[in-house]
Amino acid sequence: MALPMWLARFNRRFINPAAIRKGNWPVLVHTGRRSGATYRTPLDAYPTDDGYVFTVNYGTTSDWPRNVMAAGEARLEIEGSVVELTNPRLVPTGEGYRLLDQDAKTPPSLVGVQECLVVDAVSTTTVPG
Repeated sequence: MALPMWLARFNRRFINPAAIRKGNWPVLVHTGRRSGATYRTPLDAYPTDDGYVFTVNYGTTSDWPRNVMAAGEARLEIEGSVVELTNPRLVPTGEGYRLLDQDAKTPPSLVGVQECLVVDAVSTTTVPG
């Protein structure tokens, strides 16, 4: 079971802007499927050999996974780099977690997340800073 949508709305309005300002979280940059606007969503990004795994904490009806799936691409701002992402696909959490390195930080399992978004990394650019 995914987290409740009221919590997603609260995070989007209050927590996410603060997290982006602080710069302590990876930020997924994606395009709105209806608006065409650019959105920035702070998320945990779990590296794999070919890309990243993101847990879909609020379910697949959340805007950010739907936007990434519709566009077929996104960017990840992480640790002073921008990573171009492609080939998004939703997979069960067990399948997504199996892609992680054995020593990787483990995604939270307490919230009952059922799906992950898996993406391939195309290129990485270092941001001057």
